[in-house]
Amino acid sequence: MILTVTPDGEGVRLDAYLSEQTHLSRTAVARLCLAGAVFLDGKPAAKNDRLRAGSELRWEEPAAAPATAEAQEIPLDIVYEDSDLLVVNKPVGMVVHPAPGNPDGTLVNALLYHCEGELSGIGGEERPGIVHRIDKDTGGLLVVAKNDSAHRGLTEQMAVHGVRRVYHALARGGFRDTAGTVDAPIGRHPKDRKKMAVILGGSHPAREAVTHYQVLRDYGNITYLELRLETGRTHQIRVHMAYLGHPLLGDTLYGGGNTPFEKEHHALLTGQCLFAKELAFRHPRTGEEMHFEVELPENFQKLLRILDTRG
Repeated sequence: MILTVTPDGEGVRLDAYLSEQTHLSRTAVARLCLAGAVFLDGKPAAKNDRLRAGSELRWEEPAAAPATAEAQEIPLDIVYEDSDLLVVNKPVGMVVHPAPGNPDGTLVNALLYHCEGELSGIGGEERPGIVHRIDKDTGGLLVVAKNDSAHRGLTEQMAVHGVRRVYHALARGGFRDTAGTVDAPIGRHPKDRKKMAVILGGSHPAREAVTHYQVLRDYGNITYLELRLETGRTHQIRVHMAYLGHPLLGDTLYGGGNTPFEKEHHALLTGQCLFAKELAFRHPRTGEEMHFEVELPENFQKLLRILDTRG
């Protein structure tokens, strides 16, 4: 596998960049580096090498490893399924893959049971089949690959912005413009490692991040938004809206959760008010255009009804 480092990869660690570009875990990338299977401009690479734009990364794709996560019989809302992939409507509160603190009860545990272990191995044994993730407290649509060919095809579409991902959200405050684009690079917060942040001026490593937004309804001090991701950075929508001064309702990590409305209706705000409502891509085997859209969850709909009534 060969990849040319894009300008937004300048100065980024190799393991972080390759993980995000391929959806291998950073642990898997580190193992490949130790095995001498990753080359940077023709020379064996280390996981902590800093990249330069235009450099060539070459690596040997690992063989599928048996998943170490336990298969668990957990109900799934499957919107579509065939021999290559599934589209799942993930509930709010479900973690996508096992990690410290969440060893089971995850989407991966449920998928291993439903698919009887037949998932793409490209993501590594910690996240088999997972092409892209959404946060624990964000619900909605995501696509899962059943085999490596489908995984590669979907990942390639992600890399060239060929996958349409549309979210709906409630944000604090009123927007001056009814539509706009946030083009601001995102990296790890320099002081709080649990957070991401907009990084300007090259002071810390950051990746290109672009979010398009459109106002659906203006409630004065609260706005109902549709957002489309052009890139897929960690916490991208949450970070970009906070950067604009409009944190998402319920998003205590990035400045939400403290308005009178949020306090009054805290029972309906199980984390940030953000939902992956629409997903579109080309089928990796047939090339057919696939489009999926689901209803907002009931708590989100209740909040909209309250806002509509309030005027």
